[in-house]
Amino acid sequence: MAVDQAIGTGRRKTAVARVYLRPGSGKITINGRDAADYFETKTHLYVVSQPLAVTDAVTKYDLLVTVTGGGKSGQAGAIRHGIARALVREDEHNLRPLRANGFLTRDPRMVERKKYGQPGARKKFQFSKR
Repeated sequence: MAVDQAIGTGRRKTAVARVYLRPGSGKITINGRDAADYFETKTHLYVVSQPLAVTDAVTKYDLLVTVTGGGKSGQAGAIRHGIARALVREDEHNLRPLRANGFLTRDPRMVERKKYGQPGARKKFQFSKR
C-alpha cells in the first residue's frame, strides 16, 4: 500500500465500495473499467463525482474503486459515500462541506425482508370471510 493514498469504504443498500484516492489527474476506475463505461447513465456518473465537485478536487486525484453487491444505483451511492470518506481522511478541511451536503451520511434504507405466511414483505393474501 502506498503511503500517499487515502482509503474510504462506502455503503448503500447492499452495495459496498472500497475507494483508493491517489494524487493524479482525475481518472476514475471502477472494477477495472472507466467510470463512463461502468455506468450507462449520466445520473450515476453525476452522483459519483459530487464529492469531488464540492471539494474542488476533480482533477487532483485518481480514484481506484472496487464495488460489489446491489444494483447500479446502490453502487453509485456507495461509491459517493466512499469517496467522501476518503477525501476527509486525505484532508480534514473537506469534512464541513461534505457533511453539509450529506455525503458522509450512510443511506440506511434497505429492502425489507419477506415474512413467512405472506406473499411479500408487506402484502397479505386476500382475506375471505366465508
